[in-house]
Amino acid sequence: MSERARAVIAGWNGFIGHRLVEDLRSRGYDVVRVGRTGPDATWSDPASLRRVVDGADLVVNLAGKSVGCRYTDANRDEILRSRIDTTRQLREAITTAAQPPRLWMNASTATIYRYALDGPQTESEGELGSGFSVDVARAWEDELFAGDLPGTRRVALRMAIVLGGPASDLLARVARLGLGGPQYDGRWFQHRRYRGIGENPTGGPVPIHHSHGRQKFSWIHIDDVLSSMQFIDDHPELDGPVNLSAPHPADNRTLMAELRRAVRMPIGLPATRWMLEPALWVLRNESELLLKSRWVLPERLESAGFTFAWPELGPALDDTVGGRRGRLERAM
Repeated sequence: MSERARAVIAGWNGFIGHRLVEDLRSRGYDVVRVGRTGPDATWSDPASLRRVVDGADLVVNLAGKSVGCRYTDANRDEILRSRIDTTRQLREAITTAAQPPRLWMNASTATIYRYALDGPQTESEGELGSGFSVDVARAWEDELFAGDLPGTRRVALRMAIVLGGPASDLLARVARLGLGGPQYDGRWFQHRRYRGIGENPTGGPVPIHHSHGRQKFSWIHIDDVLSSMQFIDDHPELDGPVNLSAPHPADNRTLMAELRRAVRMPIGLPATRWMLEPALWVLRNESELLLKSRWVLPERLESAGFTFAWPELGPALDDTVGGRRGRLERAM
């Protein structure tokens, strides 16, 4: 009997990581987990990292401090550092491996693209944006693709907002409180939390867009995150940046209407930025989750033949935040 292929999962202790570990084990992988405290290798022990990476078939890096926080100076620095340092450590371990992994998938974000109301952003024609979140994404991908790793295919997973985890839970919470109307951008006090970061910082003042609740919302169901990663694993022609985003983005008005329906809240007060900013301060989050127009399409996945299990927002929200009754209603 042949030895089972080994998958190394770094940053496994989040909601995507836990689901990925289960999925890879069901597909026959022997899963090795890397984190601050292991259990199989730790960031503070480079020798343990080199040991588990050498001879592995697959490496997936999901490590990084959650962006579901206020962008204080300390949090900004840790968001960047936690992504760059862990990616660099993995790259160095792969560089020294006698048997390097055939595939390394590294988390990235669809927020790397600019604020877009005029057209969708794809891997081939999308334009990168500016400011803190974009600078983090740029530096993250630069670290992934640095140097020469001839034996390892590298893929940056540009994930849209993932339904089934903390981001959709926060949105559902807002809707259940009766605040699930559209969110309107507008004037607000200038601050420095969104300023650029890293070696080549970009961006300036806090962006203000009068989008009237029509800012785009790109998303992906957690099931499709896992199946797209399996698809990439099975398709060696896919390398470089790959957008993980459902093929039918919504806008903010549609998102909030579907959320109200999914959580059975008939009331949804609209929120101007003057209302939204204090509420998100209480929730310890930033307004760009709701106010940035993310219009991202999965060009490379669809061109390669990938089929989404959850292409439409309504059923995806029923499944992730609406509970079993909502799913049954959709099936009737």
